[in-house]
Amino acid sequence: MAKVSLEKDKIKFLLVEGVHQSALENLRAAGYTNIEFHKGALDAESLKSSIRDAAAKRGVPVFNAPFSNTRSVAELVIGEMLLMLRGIPEANAKAHRGIWNKVANGSFEARGKKLGIIGYGHIGMQLGVLAESLGMHVFFYDIESKLPLGNATQVRHLSDLLNMSDVVSLHVPETPSTQNMIGAEELALMKPGALLINAARGTVIDIPALCDALANKHLSGAAIDVFPVEPATNSDPFNSPLCEFDNVILTPHIGGSTQEAQENIGIEVAGKLAKYSDNGSTLSAVNFPEVSLPMHAASASRLLHIHENRPGVLTAINQIFAEQGINIAAQYLQTTPIMGYVVIDIDAEQDAADKALQAMKAIPGTIRARLLY
Repeated sequence: MAKVSLEKDKIKFLLVEGVHQSALENLRAAGYTNIEFHKGALDAESLKSSIRDAAAKRGVPVFNAPFSNTRSVAELVIGEMLLMLRGIPEANAKAHRGIWNKVANGSFEARGKKLGIIGYGHIGMQLGVLAESLGMHVFFYDIESKLPLGNATQVRHLSDLLNMSDVVSLHVPETPSTQNMIGAEELALMKPGALLINAARGTVIDIPALCDALANKHLSGAAIDVFPVEPATNSDPFNSPLCEFDNVILTPHIGGSTQEAQENIGIEVAGKLAKYSDNGSTLSAVNFPEVSLPMHAASASRLLHIHENRPGVLTAINQIFAEQGINIAAQYLQTTPIMGYVVIDIDAEQDAADKALQAMKAIPGTIRARLLY
């Protein structure tokens, strides 16, 4: 059986925001016991304290599970859209206050309506397929050219998508370019009576501008699952100027909060962490060069070298093996603008591999080096 260079009880894992029990179970099943678990999110200072000996600059990869909850998010958006098209949020709020408001005015079927998706990634694609099954016409805007699923149509300009859509749903990442990408100007371009859904990131919509668009009846409603500032735990209060509107659905960032999604996330994250620790693979790391690696042979030793992205490092590494007469069986390299990650499988005994590791650690620009044998 393959043996790692660092005992598993010395390797620490940090899990935050109530990761599903499946993550703990899978890590423990893989032999890892040093796990720090938090039910809620950590504030900036607490997070810094928990990862004070980690992060990319110290050669520690960070993983998330971006695809495990795509179906759950898409289903939430479909549900919210159907409710708003029928005017259910406002009718429900009034019924709770004893007001019987049985009207057909402002109530519509989804069939035949135009759905505009901003950000055509995994969630946007699934949402489009589900919407088409309801008879909707699906259009999307993305900064990259995408091959559509089903009969969805890509629109070149965001302004055109906003102007034509009965429902607009946001599915973009949080970047400087997406901050407040839906502001007063963009809201004004939307069709009168249109609906807006945000299950992406809280900073994407200018909330005061959205309040204005709702107050002057330009929009018929909105569904917001994410907010610029969110409570860290369920015990903390939630406040938003959107709370005053009966025609707005407010949910506490639960787009991916289904039992199925959370279990899948736990399994996916634990699997990625254990695979990196056992094997060196960094596929889908968010702060690290991505390398997908095969299992290394029992007869070979695997060396992992994380370094600053500077000229000459790979040459220096290969020089070490040449000088020590060690054969390189396989080599993998990926870089980011600031970091390089090279994985070398060598045909060598443990003593020779240990000697090569010590020499690699002495290379200028080295952040971290590790041996799997």
